[in-house]
Amino acid sequence: QLSLVESGGGLVQPGGSLRLSCAALGFSLENRAIAWFRQAPGKEREGISCISSRHHNTYYADSVKGRFTIARDDAANTAYLQMNSLKLEDTAVYYCAASNGLGYDCTGYVTYEYDYRGQGTQVTVSS
Repeated sequence: QLSLVESGGGLVQPGGSLRLSCAALGFSLENRAIAWFRQAPGKEREGISCISSRHHNTYYADSVKGRFTIARDDAANTAYLQMNSLKLEDTAVYYCAASNGLGYDCTGYVTYEYDYRGQGTQVTVSS
């Protein structure tokens, strides 16, 4: 079964940190860009970060820039999203997506049509 599985979500206080993981099962993340999205109740999906396939260039939405860091470990077939200085407004379901295996460079990553998408992991920031 080909899938992306997110983990690492949970409940955290404002100012805290979490690290999300995105593991690919049944296929390789090599040569694929990986993006993270989030969706809060009643809000539209927001593309928050992307890491390109070849040069591992990283891109961030303004809402998370300076607080979140995207990374990948192709040997482990896993991508990560380190989230620091979490705010109440970061509460959402977070999910990852993987592009085709043709070396996508994250151009237009918010609206790109990904080949794979995970089911998501809940992140709740609350005091």
